[in-house]
Amino acid sequence: MSMDFKAGEVFAIDKPYHITSFGALAHVRYVLSHELGYKVKIGHAGTLDPLATGVLVLCTGKATKRIEEFQGHTKEYTATLQLGATTVSYDLEHEENEQFPTEHITRELIISTLQQFIGDIEQVPPTYSAVKINGDRACDLRRAGEEVTLRIKNVHIDEIEVTDFDAEKMLLSIHVVCGKGTYIRALARDLGRALGSGAYLTALRRTRVGDFTIDKCLDYEQIKEWLVQTDK
Repeated sequence: MSMDFKAGEVFAIDKPYHITSFGALAHVRYVLSHELGYKVKIGHAGTLDPLATGVLVLCTGKATKRIEEFQGHTKEYTATLQLGATTVSYDLEHEENEQFPTEHITRELIISTLQQFIGDIEQVPPTYSAVKINGDRACDLRRAGEEVTLRIKNVHIDEIEVTDFDAEKMLLSIHVVCGKGTYIRALARDLGRALGSGAYLTALRRTRVGDFTIDKCLDYEQIKEWLVQTDK
């Protein structure tokens, strides 16, 4: 099965932990360009946080015009939240900066509180995010010590399921089905507040974007081998 990367191919990789979406894309572009002998035009359809893993859809050549289409597709995530504390980025990029009471938190309270986040909701993106402010990424401004204020966005969450809750460690695992622009870190932040406590992500994995599921993703380290196979 020969592929035409100039005419346009769409595929997904399983983005590794601690690599930015742009870094992952740059790696794939380098491998493709090096192996094919010409610079491959490539873009990704929806940023994943550096500390998140999972489905990252890549479009090459003329298929880069379809990026917005793929960004609009339904997404699924699995996430683990630490309740009772926050970090400034609402994930493990930073140390805990505040602790909150958790004695009142039960599985029943969590399930009932989550109902307010299902459907069409308003959400303020985390300031440590790729949201652009006058051309600069909000996260870069924050890391440079600048104050950042982001606008409320309307997002849609189809469902949130509690998959595990460790009441002793206050660790909550959830499965989320949502639409474009939904930040799971913002959901963690807002859930923590709604519970009269705090919360941040300790793990985040995107398991689906539209028809692309984890089992259909290419291994980040096996791009060259995949190319060789598709050329046969």
